[in-house]
Amino acid sequence: MKRDENCLPEGFRSGTPENRAALASPEGLRQAGDAVLEAIASRCSCSHDLLIDLGWTTAVIPRAECAMGLDTGETREIAILSRVGKPVCFRVTGIDETVSPPAVTLSRRAVLEEAQEMLLDSLEPGDILPARVTHIEPFGVFVDIGRGVVSMIGIEHLSVSRILHPAERFRPGQDIYAVVLGVDRAAKRIMLSHRELLGTWEENAALFSPGETVRGIVRSVENYGVFIELMPNLSGLAERRAGLREGQTVSVFLKSIVPERMKIKLTIIDLIPPPADDPPAPRYFLTEGHIDHWVYTPPACDSKYIETRFTD
Repeated sequence: MKRDENCLPEGFRSGTPENRAALASPEGLRQAGDAVLEAIASRCSCSHDLLIDLGWTTAVIPRAECAMGLDTGETREIAILSRVGKPVCFRVTGIDETVSPPAVTLSRRAVLEEAQEMLLDSLEPGDILPARVTHIEPFGVFVDIGRGVVSMIGIEHLSVSRILHPAERFRPGQDIYAVVLGVDRAAKRIMLSHRELLGTWEENAALFSPGETVRGIVRSVENYGVFIELMPNLSGLAERRAGLREGQTVSVFLKSIVPERMKIKLTIIDLIPPPADDPPAPRYFLTEGHIDHWVYTPPACDSKYIETRFTD
């Protein structure tokens, strides 16, 4: 799928010259016509209308026009309240210059509905697209995949290396990439994954060499050893060491890398402070285009086999 630049997550168009010019005056809004515009929601009124300060007036997105599903109860009021201080997409639905300052009404719902239909019609399993993290739950990460349309990446699809909570990988407002797992057009749902964009075992292992000492994160402490994450899609095994617990950052010596067994043998050197950029930004091996089939396991390995097939 060729990515539609007009259907990017909220926040991607705020600083464009066209957007700034349209918001600068009533004439700018009129000239924008049906174009999708974007600005920060400055307040939410007692009646749950979103208010946008344009400088020369305060524009209003009426409650019913703030989101999809409000009338059916599918969407809760928090979807409106949580937009304060954040960018929102909208179209202009009315400009009344008979009053001072001019009264401007907007609709976000119209933009959301159009974007949802566009995405459902154009996306196919295996398509890679940009996304922005909106909020995080223990079971997954919710992301904006276009003009405020939100989908979820389940915790099991975030990386090959397992984690206890998605906050170990992401933070709200972070720009990431995702790949479409499936599209349910009847239910209007788009299912996403993330781990396939973080590289195969071989691609990640190629970043390291035996004899190096590097930083890692303790992910699991077992009776037979400690699993240390070197990259979100690459872990190694070290001998147990007293006092270690999940989530700690350690320095480790790479003893060996064995593709035939998909194994990396490590020795724990020391407990060290976590990186300042926490969580660190993902390293992507794919950020655009389409994939039909992804195999994580090295060709030489005949034990554990990890793959994803992208089909409807």
